[in-house]
Amino acid sequence: MHTFQYLFIALTLLLFNSSVTQLPKGFVYVSDYIPEITLELRYFGTNNFVGTPIDGYEAEKCILSLPATKALQKAQAALKKQNIGIKIFDAYRPQRAVDHFRRWARNLNDTLMKKQFYPDVAKKDLFKLEYIATKSRHSSGSTVDVTLIHLDTKEELDMGSSYDFFGKISWVSYQELTKAQLHNRKLLQETMLQNGFRNYPQEWWHFTLRGEPNRNQYFDFPVQ
Repeated sequence: MHTFQYLFIALTLLLFNSSVTQLPKGFVYVSDYIPEITLELRYFGTNNFVGTPIDGYEAEKCILSLPATKALQKAQAALKKQNIGIKIFDAYRPQRAVDHFRRWARNLNDTLMKKQFYPDVAKKDLFKLEYIATKSRHSSGSTVDVTLIHLDTKEELDMGSSYDFFGKISWVSYQELTKAQLHNRKLLQETMLQNGFRNYPQEWWHFTLRGEPNRNQYFDFPVQ
């Protein structure tokens, strides 16, 4: 092989490697550890409370800290015995995505998705009611938004409200639900808590790893 051919191959490999996302130390792709995990990353698409893809979500890939991923792996294994699995709606969230939410929340004229996600809440109150914030635990890399699915059909279990619904019906303590809905929420809560996560009382889907690494650090690398 001629020298210029070696140089061409070396340059090609260099360019390829430079284009591959290098995650910060301690972060991993969840699918590398839980290959069967189901993803529906809402902020990569338009089915979310803004109604558009969110800044920083360049691929439908799920990123978490390694300890959070291992804890989620244990939760998935526990549920699998009942033919139940986990679906992830969001995990690591770049700070630029949080900034996108803030800009959207200040534009009171943009209410495209109000009927679906916040029908009973005035958009001007989203900050006051803490549905939108300037910082998110998601940006630290150990917080995940999840629901449960039947493994054979991939159908979601009925939790009584949709993901990211802004209202009391989404609170963990809300009781005006059917027995089946209460059972499903209890199964999710108990499984996540027993496997190292703590919940967020106002969102049944939201969990943060106890003793999380990178606490109060807010990363901004894109999801790609």
